[in-house]
Amino acid sequence: MVSIPDRRFAAAHALAAKQGGVVSRRQLYRLGVTRYEVRGQVRAHRWQLVCDQVVALHNGEVSERGHRWAAVISAGPRAQLDGVACLVETGLERVEYDRIRVSVPKGARVRTRRTQRYDIRETRRWSREDRQPGGGIPRTRPAVAAVRAAMWARTDREAAFLLTVAVQQGVTLPTDIAFELLRIKRHRRRLFVHSVVNDLLDGARALGELEVVRELRRRGLPAPARQVLRKDRRGRYFLDLYWPDLRLVVEIDGIHHSWAENVVGDALRQNSLAISGDTVLRVPLLGLRLASDEFYAQIGEAIDAARQRTAA
Repeated sequence: MVSIPDRRFAAAHALAAKQGGVVSRRQLYRLGVTRYEVRGQVRAHRWQLVCDQVVALHNGEVSERGHRWAAVISAGPRAQLDGVACLVETGLERVEYDRIRVSVPKGARVRTRRTQRYDIRETRRWSREDRQPGGGIPRTRPAVAAVRAAMWARTDREAAFLLTVAVQQGVTLPTDIAFELLRIKRHRRRLFVHSVVNDLLDGARALGELEVVRELRRRGLPAPARQVLRKDRRGRYFLDLYWPDLRLVVEIDGIHHSWAENVVGDALRQNSLAISGDTVLRVPLLGLRLASDEFYAQIGEAIDAARQRTAA
């Protein structure tokens, strides 16, 4: 026969297993574990305090998921995991974050607001309807988290990366992101995020509306003799620019062509090699959003190199 203390502790460990190894003090008390027993387990180094209101029911390293649970638990009953940490909890891979962002409504009573790991913020944008339905960590819906992650990103490059990988990895849909973005009326990055989301919504239209010729002329470069929007066998679009007299082709790839964290840097490196011998440049649409000067400079270098070859 299982004793009452054993039942209580077994129930506590079963709950912790669902929450990354951590539970709140209140959850323990509800299961019948007393304050003195919690204190005794911590002093015996069988358990450990993650923060004032959260206990890890082990003495090893707290997992990242355990910390996400701890951040939300410590922020109170209306807290929602948000931003990048929320996207990772939902399934986003190959993305790191420094602090776990948690949103609470204005006026919420929170004992611990910021630590090295946790960033608990009051926001007027908090809404009960933003919460992802179902079980697991209380968190915002992926589209809401993606928009906020982009707004909170340190740079435009990071914002574009987060939006793009969230769509590419199937964590959320561009249409859902666009809908949530309509709620943002004032933010310094709002227009930039709109441009990235428009690219994600319709790569063909975004490519077709690029004013590449006007920008080339503004930079003193010759316009291509031909500008054609093409579609490959995989259904991906690219803009084909051609200078027949220079035997130079520039292909501007749609935003869905590659992983966002690699596409800009890889394209710049590949083009540096191509300028010295080959006649085809690959330019990602995302690159024109984030590093337009560098890519147009490479097109200019390619044009100069092609002129030298034809003159030889």
